[in-house]
Amino acid sequence: MLLESERSGDGLIVRLKGAWSIENIAKIEAALAGVSASSERVVVDFRGIDALDLSGAWLLHRWLETFGERVRIDGGRPPHFDFIDDVLHSQPKEHVSPPEPRLALADALIWIGRNTVWWAKQTRDSIGFFGRVAANAVSAFTSVKRLRVPSIARHIYETGIQAIPIVSLIAFLISVIVAYLGAQQLQQFGAEIFTVDLVAIAVLREMAPLLTAIIVAGRSGSAFAAEIGVMRLNDEIDALQSMGVNHFEVLVLPRLIGLMIALPLLTVIADAMGLAGGALLSSVILDISLDQFLPRMRDALAPTTFWAGIVKTPAFALVIALVGTYRGLQVRESSRELGRLTTVAVVQSIFLVIFADALFAVVFVELDF
Repeated sequence: MLLESERSGDGLIVRLKGAWSIENIAKIEAALAGVSASSERVVVDFRGIDALDLSGAWLLHRWLETFGERVRIDGGRPPHFDFIDDVLHSQPKEHVSPPEPRLALADALIWIGRNTVWWAKQTRDSIGFFGRVAANAVSAFTSVKRLRVPSIARHIYETGIQAIPIVSLIAFLISVIVAYLGAQQLQQFGAEIFTVDLVAIAVLREMAPLLTAIIVAGRSGSAFAAEIGVMRLNDEIDALQSMGVNHFEVLVLPRLIGLMIALPLLTVIADAMGLAGGALLSSVILDISLDQFLPRMRDALAPTTFWAGIVKTPAFALVIALVGTYRGLQVRESSRELGRLTTVAVVQSIFLVIFADALFAVVFVELDF
């Protein structure tokens, strides 16, 4: 029993009992539905309630409102009613009219302006970073100690020697694929011997340096950005600066110099593995033995073919190292930003490597190199 009601000379007296909580919600609704008073005064006694939660208070509040001014409460007004009154009688928010639609031309101008400012800031920061690297490189070459030779040797090992297996495998497989596809087409004209020319020139001039740079960009460029980014998040770079250590000499230059030494050497290995793959497929598919392959390759190559591929690799290494370290130093606030900028470093490195390769191709054609 949740309530008792009786009539007196003044009207109806309702005594509440038990637990008026959500567990008894169905019984509460049934009990309240059984009490009605047409025009009588209603006295509600709350002193018998053992427990009252917001669900029970809401039903009571709604039930008492049906009586209006004819209600008198004994035992004190529950504090739940004050909260319910605040909710029910709070002022609604003023209606905010939607902004007037702007013209498409205005939106376009705003978009152009924002992107122009963003690109200008990015260009300024990039030029400033490159300038600081160049200035520190000039000053570091005045002293062997400032070059940090042990650190350079470690990065040569990590970016060069440890990358030999994957670079060799990729160069070998790609040259086999190129040789196979070239042989399929040239056999239609009885010119399968030119497969040797195709493989030798493509591998030495373009494929070996470009593929090696792309692999290194994905492997070492991301590592540069991640390593320096983690140091930034852990405040290690701030600690170096507080100790008076130039973090460009410690973090940027060793990676830059190490990669510029390692990438040309990796390209030489990729050249050898690419030519080996072409020679193997020529022997298996075209019955061109190694004694035939080597003289034909020497006849097909110009004196500058090998060097046309090698001279590009220091520029590729410069781009990869600068982008990786620059994005790593930009990391702020969270590990999510670290992942985003590591991805940006890889994508931009690969794009700039391919763009630089295209520029080299145009220059070499103009110079007949």
